[in-house]
Amino acid sequence: MSVYQKIEALASKVLKKNTIFRLGFNLSPMYRRSTAKIIEVSENLLHVKIIIPIGYKNKNYVNSIFGGSMFSAVDPIPMIQLLSIMGNDYVVWDKSAEILFKKPAKENLYADFNFTEKELSDIKEQVAEKKEITVIKKTQLTNKEKSVIFCEVNKTIYIAEKDFFKQKQKSKRTAKTKN
Repeated sequence: MSVYQKIEALASKVLKKNTIFRLGFNLSPMYRRSTAKIIEVSENLLHVKIIIPIGYKNKNYVNSIFGGSMFSAVDPIPMIQLLSIMGNDYVVWDKSAEILFKKPAKENLYADFNFTEKELSDIKEQVAEKKEITVIKKTQLTNKEKSVIFCEVNKTIYIAEKDFFKQKQKSKRTAKTKN
């Protein structure tokens, strides 16, 4: 169990899950370094909104927001959001990511992370059938009005039944020891 999971377990005795999600990210040294801040989390965790305010901590050589800040602000959210929604019966991992810069960002950026109930039921159905799948979540970093797209991040997320995943890992370890 990670230090974050231990803090979450302790906090869950007095705080709602969405409050823990928001505070956990906003207080985490790992996430704070991105310069982003979670500003909204729905009670069911299906919607998360962030802001990346432009400032001296994230401006690059040409006075736009550093691409690393953009990526690190987006990177952990879809996986942890999905893991928090799906629960302990599933393994959820980041598998890969792609970042596409569209335009230099010289203003505050915003991003919304959304899962729908239909999407979740489709994921659960596919995992029940195939035992493991990947999904791609697209996130756009935009201005406040969402009229300008500065960056797009595509995250490939792996999802598996926990028991299936454990057995798969055990089989891999057994095969390695035989070689």
